[in-house]
Amino acid sequence: MTEFELKFEIPPANLKSVAAAVLDGRVTRKRLQASYFDTPDGALAACGIVVRLRKEGRRWVQTAKGPTADLLERLEHNAALPPQGAASLPTLDLSRHRATPVGKAIDKALGLQAGATYPQLDLLYSTDVQRITRQIAIGNSTIEVALDQGRVFSDGLSLPICELEIELKEGTPADAVALALEWCTRHGIWISTIAKSMKGQRLRSATPFGEATSAVSAKFSRHASGAEMVTAVIHACMCQILPNMSELAAGSNQPDHVHQLRVGIRRLRTALGELGRFTDDLDPAWDAALVQAFRALGAHRDKSHLALVLQPQLLDVGGPAVGVDLDDSDTPDPAATVRAADFQCALLGLLSFVHREVPKPADKPEALQKSVAKRLDKLRTRALRDGKKFLVLDEAGQHGVRKRLKRLRYLLEFVEPLFPARKVRHMATALKPAQDALGQYNDELVALHALRALAADDPNAWFGVGWLGARVQPNAKRCLKEIKRFAEIKPFWRG
Repeated sequence: MTEFELKFEIPPANLKSVAAAVLDGRVTRKRLQASYFDTPDGALAACGIVVRLRKEGRRWVQTAKGPTADLLERLEHNAALPPQGAASLPTLDLSRHRATPVGKAIDKALGLQAGATYPQLDLLYSTDVQRITRQIAIGNSTIEVALDQGRVFSDGLSLPICELEIELKEGTPADAVALALEWCTRHGIWISTIAKSMKGQRLRSATPFGEATSAVSAKFSRHASGAEMVTAVIHACMCQILPNMSELAAGSNQPDHVHQLRVGIRRLRTALGELGRFTDDLDPAWDAALVQAFRALGAHRDKSHLALVLQPQLLDVGGPAVGVDLDDSDTPDPAATVRAADFQCALLGLLSFVHREVPKPADKPEALQKSVAKRLDKLRTRALRDGKKFLVLDEAGQHGVRKRLKRLRYLLEFVEPLFPARKVRHMATALKPAQDALGQYNDELVALHALRALAADDPNAWFGVGWLGARVQPNAKRCLKEIKRFAEIKPFWRG
């Protein structure tokens, strides 16, 4: 009823080597012609559900897929159909999936009671793919590697498909991830969460990229072990990182994708740093790749903020336009940043960690709660100790206050299941004004330094230098005010 699958995009220059690797063994070749259906308003797609009819060689199969709580696992149900005429498309019948887990998800998406009549769906887009598959044994698992080449079609338009899929047929997900790590390192491919169905939806709606993905909450029991908590938290971070990374790797330069990926990386690094003591399975090498990507994306984000946010503000107050080139050679390319082998290998390593067999609880839940409370208290104490001196700190010290309060906010969100949710959310809400003030202060300081550098070649930048320079002290005082206000909130973990 479920499938575990990793999908990778293949750079054109590396297709030959990937194809040769797939062909290095006994393979099966098959033509796959699929038609995808949904309601006119896209009710199924809105819930992450895909329904298709696919001709696989000579046989027809109706398939429904839907999301699960797992990052790489999907609900799936296949119904074999009787033979059809050479040119005829079978009739789609959603009742073939009735009472299955994905069938129940379909009922919910369509707002139907059990046993109700299904509406007629529209054919929205189709794919025509040549697939080469090979099965590989690794560890105690059997894994299928599939090379797909073809096109997706909708309303007379089409886009190419060139993907590698690694699907677990039998065994453990960690073995599939281990094989993926080997292929990624050897062939320069990168993870993608953009399925063929999503490509069809975007082609039909003329939207090349999806929406940015925000953070999701970690889900684990209040009685979880430390290792179970860390696993759930890192899984939640990856649920934000992978979709935004995939959009950037596909060519998006949208500020929201860059911003949300940076938030996801920052949250992940907080989880590794603050909660890593609860497991022995983390690889220190992952952090170096995360830092490198974070900094490269930060350079792009800072320039985007200067061009798209600050520049309009300066024009509104009567300032001249300043030339800011978002595509200059000094600004790291987001696609190249996220496709980099070190970053991809770190992501695969983290996926392997998330899907490993988690050790059984060894400590009582009260011990975990107490340990987490100590870390929350330490972060809060140090942030407020330095924060109350905010006006006399140098820029590095002020940035340190901002980073600690961010880590405190993320840690609060991570460990909410261990404490009364109302109290956790109250403190997180109380912290937000200080974070907002510190965020604006930091953004304007970064922009001020950038404009000073630009002023050497563009005199128009001096207006912005003066305007931002006059705002530094008032902004700093606002930060201090919000920090002191947050300091008045009693920590709920102290009882």
